[in-house]
Amino acid sequence: MSGEAHTSGEYIKHHLQNLTYGPLTGEESAHVAHSAAEAKEMGFWAINLDTTIIAFVLGAVFLFFFARAAQRATTGVPSGLQNFVEWVVEFIDTSVRGSFTSRNDMVAPLALTLFAWVLLMNLMDLLPIDYLPMLAGALGVPFLKVVPTTDPNATFGMSIAVFILVIYYSIKIKGLGGFVGELTLQPFGKLGLPANIFLEGVNLIAKPISLALRLFGNMYAGEMIFILIAIMGASASVTLGGSVLFGSQILLSLGWAIFHILIVTLQAFIFMTLTIVYLDMAHQEHH
Repeated sequence: MSGEAHTSGEYIKHHLQNLTYGPLTGEESAHVAHSAAEAKEMGFWAINLDTTIIAFVLGAVFLFFFARAAQRATTGVPSGLQNFVEWVVEFIDTSVRGSFTSRNDMVAPLALTLFAWVLLMNLMDLLPIDYLPMLAGALGVPFLKVVPTTDPNATFGMSIAVFILVIYYSIKIKGLGGFVGELTLQPFGKLGLPANIFLEGVNLIAKPISLALRLFGNMYAGEMIFILIAIMGASASVTLGGSVLFGSQILLSLGWAIFHILIVTLQAFIFMTLTIVYLDMAHQEHH
């Protein structure tokens, strides 16, 4: 039983470990980590190769299909791809019009990019959990974490980019004095300066943190459930009880995958909507 628990623990750790590239202490050249301890030793500047490569590939897929639909758009009977792209663009346009009250031609393309990119990354969670890691292992790749949004580096990278845009437009629209004034004079005026700075500062910093952790937490939890369901199948034996366990695993996997479609779509929508709302707040004199 202890050996089985140890094996299950190793299985979980393996599926939660990124393919990390970086230098080790005392070594000049960088290389791929072959254990979690090596990845940890590489420190802050190590690169999670699987997150980076998969995210960029999915971004290229999004650009390819949307550009292809734009190039082949017709005024007659549209193709299935054109119908789908037009539906997505109309959906994003409606969302932006409903949440963004100012005028900025950058917001709608940004919202479209974030929604489509985050959705594609989230959808990787619906692939059978062992297929790609087993294929990578056969090719000599020690780790492969196929869902970029289960890596906080990816979610914080996107949220920090949104945060920089929020700061930029806050200063551009209100001026540096107006931006500083909002942080120092609201909501209690000059007499409440320390409280204003604390409350507005926390509110400002909480935006990128909540944006990143909400997406990461939901996707990480979903991935963990898929891993635990997979362990059930691995524990099944050729007995009546094992057959029941294996059948339960199939039903649970199917049920959770169907439910997870809602989660991955909802998380992409929430990330996009909050980005629009934050940018709208940055364009307002008072919020």
